[in-house]
Amino acid sequence: MGGNLGCHRSIPKDPTDLNRSKRKFSAACNFSHILVNQERLNINTATEEELMTLPGVNRTVAQNIVEYRECIGGFKKVEDLALVSGIGATKLEAIKLEICVSSKNGSSQHSPSSVRKDHEHLPCTGMNINTATPAQLMSIRGITEKIAKSIVEYRCEHGPFKSIEDLVKVNYINSSLLDKIRFQVFVERSRTPSTNTNGGFTCLTKTQPSPTSYSLRSEDLDLPPGGPPQILSARPTVEVPPSLRDGRAVLRVATWNLQRCSSEKANNPGVKEVVCMTLLENDIRILAVQDLLDQDALDKLCVELNQPMLCVVRRWRETRGVWKCCVSDTPTGHTPKGAHYSGFLWDSSCGIELREASILENPVANGNGNSTGKHSLPYLGRFYVGSSELTLVNVHLHSSPPSGQEGNGRGHNTNGRGHNTNGHKATPLSGKVQEILKGEKEVCVLGEFGVACDGSVMEALRKEKMTPLVPPSVLTNISTSAPRGTLSIHNIWISRSLKKIYTGHCSVVREGLTNPWIPNNWSWGGVASDNCPVVAEFFVDIVPKEPGRHGNGIARVDRGDVMPKHER
Repeated sequence: MGGNLGCHRSIPKDPTDLNRSKRKFSAACNFSHILVNQERLNINTATEEELMTLPGVNRTVAQNIVEYRECIGGFKKVEDLALVSGIGATKLEAIKLEICVSSKNGSSQHSPSSVRKDHEHLPCTGMNINTATPAQLMSIRGITEKIAKSIVEYRCEHGPFKSIEDLVKVNYINSSLLDKIRFQVFVERSRTPSTNTNGGFTCLTKTQPSPTSYSLRSEDLDLPPGGPPQILSARPTVEVPPSLRDGRAVLRVATWNLQRCSSEKANNPGVKEVVCMTLLENDIRILAVQDLLDQDALDKLCVELNQPMLCVVRRWRETRGVWKCCVSDTPTGHTPKGAHYSGFLWDSSCGIELREASILENPVANGNGNSTGKHSLPYLGRFYVGSSELTLVNVHLHSSPPSGQEGNGRGHNTNGRGHNTNGHKATPLSGKVQEILKGEKEVCVLGEFGVACDGSVMEALRKEKMTPLVPPSVLTNISTSAPRGTLSIHNIWISRSLKKIYTGHCSVVREGLTNPWIPNNWSWGGVASDNCPVVAEFFVDIVPKEPGRHGNGIARVDRGDVMPKHER
């Protein structure tokens, strides 16, 4: 997907040049009350004429800034400027490296050393030299590849930098170069708790370490530059579901549309934390995933579960398991925004093994073996679960627009007949799915269906006596503006034989789906996906594992060393 996290704003680019040419001011401008940091303009004290020296700011916009500033009693942070009429997120990106925020009593009458001290108390901008990777450091004007590597090597050997001045201890950096890059970097080693709400949800629980606190010496996690340095990740306090129901072991299976999940999105520390901790906190052992833009995106989440770098995941109090994943060889669907894949993620330490994974092609195909039309193709996974077998049909259906209208690839509120209120019609199930339903016993069809379970396109499932676990009144999507959801388009349908071992427990996970490191329009604290995970619970035959330890001990059956080619 490139630099895009689903429907969210692209992760901000690194600052590349703060040493711009000096701004030319009118001779009538009074500089005595402006705190100047390398030609940065204090938007809390600047006059209209001074604000007009910023790129794209005319007289009207400058007046709007001054009027808004007076109404709110001064800007608290640079990002507040985006709320001014005529600015917005785009224009803010163009000018934010030329502006700063300080109190109205701020003054530029300081020695160079005192100006540097004042700068350290301003909102952090630029690059954190204690977490930046070599590639990110090279985006700083004056930092070459050799210098970037030297910074990281010094950091690994001596620990995090305590101040910007410590950079002179690094090879190839002298005081002259330090002065050039001083205002492009900052140092941050520890983070204090914040009362900020977590992406729209008021957080009353104990805060966890920031995603960046996992290891200041590691470069494997790609931290988005410009992230929220003063906001901590906060996971809600949850009670892990029991591993036994009525004295019998249970298995939890879930479905989750990760919403245009590219490799870049999967690398985002906030997305990683949300996905991994949601699996662990809800004791999910098999996850059907939809809407993967890159085939290796799921593998990155799998690696975090097995070899966690995030402090929250590493400190998980229960067993984390041994996770594996598989992704379809070819795209399972196409939308106007591009192709997408489907996959499975499972905990093999529970005795779960993948027997087979394949795409269910439509009966009509072209000469290349690819399905004709734009229908999404289900992705089938046959699993051994202890001594039993379980077939999962992973679907990702969209609502198609009426003729002559462009679809958005998302479901809407439906009228119960397979249409939504905007006239969009739900995509029908593949003919191959109906064949599978007739020949399989323990089969589960799960994923995004585009409509509620009472839609007419679900008739094929009802005809095979399958049962939906999520009623149409339960909403399965989420956003920071609508945390309780607006749509019911995700579900888990089970066959008659599975209904016999269904525990009666099914849930839509709504808590803990946001993170401060996930972009949310021009701010931070968004959701990992606009779709909620749906979890169903089944009784299984097990052999007891370790007493006193959480986790299922599903019986293992020796089936040789056969491993599906899709498995990673």
